[in-house]
Amino acid sequence: MRIQYFSDTDTLYIVFNDNPVAETRDLDENTLLDLDEGGNLVSLTIEHAQARVKISSFSFEQIPSSLMSAATTAQKQPA
Repeated sequence: MRIQYFSDTDTLYIVFNDNPVAETRDLDENTLLDLDEGGNLVSLTIEHAQARVKISSFSFEQIPSSLMSAATTAQKQPA
């Protein structure tokens, strides 16, 4: 995954994979979704990003898969 911010156009561009884009959908007038041939999300473009997603407070945390597996198992257990 790559996250790019273009300050000159206030555009946030998030690339989830490098699959070829087969279709672009307008989610709204400032948000574009790029999909591959199978309908999977390839990238997301957000125009006017600072006003819409608070770029200044962005952070990233990768959760190890072992923690995700434990959380998923705990959610499936009856109370």
